[in-house]
Amino acid sequence: MHPLTALNHAINFVAPAAWMALALWLLGAWVFRGRPALVGRGRLLLLDFAVGVAVLAAGLLLLGRDGKMLTYVALVVGCATSHWVGRGGWRG
Repeated sequence: MHPLTALNHAINFVAPAAWMALALWLLGAWVFRGRPALVGRGRLLLLDFAVGVAVLAAGLLLLGRDGKMLTYVALVVGCATSHWVGRGGWRG
């Protein structure tokens, strides 16, 4: 595989995690307004992205294919959970 083709595949593989992390980063401030976060917003963005990539990789390994809907559901749940934990959502 050509290196640019491999790079294209890698970018397209992590793109859903990047978009999910960005959406949570933008909307999380609105949902959790007035509540102090446990970590900074930049670290929260990186945390959500890392969890998203880990979920996508686990879905690829467990299901044998990329792009299964179960993987995307797990991506949403995993990123939302990591964002909730990072924002200290259990504190009320």
